Amino acid sequence: MPKFDSKRYKKDIKKAVQHFWDTRQKQSISRKKKDQGTRSSVTAGKQLDGFVNLMVKVALDLGISKEFIHTKRCTLPGYFRPSKNWDLLIINRRKQLIAAIEFKSQVGSFGNNFNNRTEEVIGSAVDLWTAYREKGFPQSTPPWIGYLILVEKNFESTKQVGVKEQLYKVRMEFNNTSYLDRYVLVCQKLMLEKHYNAASLIWSDSSKNYGYIDNDLSVESFMDSYAGFLIGKLKGFK
Repeated sequence: MPKFDSKRYKKDIKKAVQHFWDTRQKQSISRKKKDQGTRSSVTAGKQLDGFVNLMVKVALDLGISKEFIHTKRCTLPGYFRPSKNWDLLIINRRKQLIAAIEFKSQVGSFGNNFNNRTEEVIGSAVDLWTAYREKGFPQSTPPWIGYLILVEKNFESTKQVGVKEQLYKVRMEFNNTSYLDRYVLVCQKLMLEKHYNAASLIWSDSSKNYGYIDNDLSVESFMDSYAGFLIGKLKGFK
């Protein structure tokens, strides 16, 4: 049985953060040059590929073959909609869904996008788990579902944001919070309500510094949960 130590991947996490900002910069330059009339995001690559590759590396290090790890055409059947694209899927030899991960980021425009990000992540989980309940996958044991989000740390994301209480009081934990604080609450509650097996919130700034507000939401904790589940499923890949 393989042993797993998330501390081994500290350099990989740092590289993933650097890749995120470097890719954004390349996309910005490409956008200014109009990139021969195409969208810059197409040629500059995906900003979160560093984190996708990190989770692929963990699976490979545990002994799972590349043929079972999917990072393209990662479409799963839904219940409320026909299908949903995920960023990383692991499917064993018997076509059983073992793991699915969604990677997201939030840089600027916090007021406009926080609610959208929250609705997206909840909706994706509810759709997947309902599809699983309704026999959308050929298995009786549930998969491992993960959500990782990188949020820019700056003045806008760390300042306190007011709440609207026109008809009812909001929950106390949302008072005197920043958008970064609220993302922490979202990730904590996603796990508390068992929508996701693990969630990770990593903050980072444009200088490529990064860290965590809650260590239980660290990338290392996320990988520990992910790897632990995969280790228990290794027989299904033989």
